[in-house]
Amino acid sequence: MDIEKVNSMDFGEFVDVFGNVVERCPLIAAAVRSQCPFSDLEDLEQHFFAFTDALPQSGQEGVLRCHPDLAGRELQRGELSAESQREQSAAGLTSLGAAERLWLAELNAQYRARFGFPFVPAARLSDRAAVPSERVRRLHCPPAQELSTTLGEVKKIGRRRLADLLGSHAAEP
Repeated sequence: MDIEKVNSMDFGEFVDVFGNVVERCPLIAAAVRSQCPFSDLEDLEQHFFAFTDALPQSGQEGVLRCHPDLAGRELQRGELSAESQREQSAAGLTSLGAAERLWLAELNAQYRARFGFPFVPAARLSDRAAVPSERVRRLHCPPAQELSTTLGEVKKIGRRRLADLLGSHAAEP
């Protein structure tokens, strides 16, 4: 899909197509649509990220709470978005054994208790072995630093999702 196609989409189509660039936040896509036309993928990305950056801290944390836990309940119940399913699968998180799932569930709970939102790595850019150690490392970060780090991961995820939708391979971490 090229940027001309994106710019020609009506509101509903735009939100349907781009509503999960930021996990379960179609409102962000709706707000971004009002900034049309876009000159290119980078311009479209910048509008998504500028919206998220402009939110107050409580709004940013709300955006983060829309993300699922890695290898968590939603995965086990088959309730992940198609994008999250692909990303967690690519990171090897859909094929964990029972002991690994239990350990990650404990880490998920510790992380949520400390920060109030789930651990969000750009899973597709990670490997199965790196995810737990990164979560343990980040669990010890100051809350403001972790909020910033996690929003950066959300941007990496969004950049990849936009590239997938537009058929571009230009989105690097």
